[in-house]
Amino acid sequence: MELDPKDERFIDLLAEAGLNRNIARVIVYLSKVGEAVSRDIEREANLRQPEVSLAMKDLKTLGWIKEKEIKKKGKGRPLKSYKLSLDIREIVKELVERKREELNKLEKELEELEKLVGLK
Repeated sequence: MELDPKDERFIDLLAEAGLNRNIARVIVYLSKVGEAVSRDIEREANLRQPEVSLAMKDLKTLGWIKEKEIKKKGKGRPLKSYKLSLDIREIVKELVERKREELNKLEKELEELEKLVGLK
């Protein structure tokens, strides 16, 4: 399930809100498909393997992703399957709240700056 223009716009807005673009691509893709292995994420979200690995590391740190191993028949490494641990709405809510806090802080600092030079 490839990302469509609406998904690309969603990714753009998440990136504008301060989220790493690759993380945004992974989040939007997983929100559409539910669960996927790295190879599918790479192909459908148009990312390289190292980009997916770095995004997953950051998503784990944020607590937004669940990972499970899928054992393959025979030898070799098990596959890892990923899914969001939060609903996409919760993730967006968290991002929006964080950005609003940053804006409030900036607003206060700008007012203080204006007072210091006599503009207010």
